Amino acid sequence: MYTLYYIQEACSLAVNTVLRELDQEVTLIRADNLSEFSVVNPAQQVPVLIDGDEKLFEGAAIMLHLTSKHPSYLFPTEQGPARRRAVEQLLFANATMHPAYSRLFFVARVMESGSVRQQLFEAAAKEINRLWGQVESQLQSQPFLGGQQASVADILLAVYSRWGAAFGVDIIIPPRTAHMIEAVTSMPGFVAALQAEQAQGV
Repeated sequence: MYTLYYIQEACSLAVNTVLRELDQEVTLIRADNLSEFSVVNPAQQVPVLIDGDEKLFEGAAIMLHLTSKHPSYLFPTEQGPARRRAVEQLLFANATMHPAYSRLFFVARVMESGSVRQQLFEAAAKEINRLWGQVESQLQSQPFLGGQQASVADILLAVYSRWGAAFGVDIIIPPRTAHMIEAVTSMPGFVAALQAEQAQGV
């Protein structure tokens, strides 16, 4: 049994999905409803995973931990080219695409409404669109970044793709990428994770 601290629709949704795809039981605790979440994680970021006596931070590290502990199609466990590519794709999602979307949240938080704010939104969206184009180029001969089945990187990207609509900018998801995202968001683990988070309420 795991315990996952989450915020609705945040990147913790990807960890929640991975847990369910691995058939692992999880208790959810909504972090933004806790007055003392800084005690759990001084950085006040989700996800945080409790695994027995261990407390794990950072979504990519948590997913590597889970897929090593519970081997599955989501991530190659044997050393070799497939695992190296999977690590590269995971880090692209976590360290390149995620920060690109984070710029939208940062601008929304620190800038007053107005033309400069919108220009910054549009500049961030331009970079996000460039990165989605990079994803599209990797899907020319396979349905997922991981090949014929979804990987943890695909799950992360599907979660991020849901964030752009809140900012009034044109984020363009190319057709193969859109198909990949649709396939990921239809996975039983993703559907169950989303429903479980929504059931927690506000």
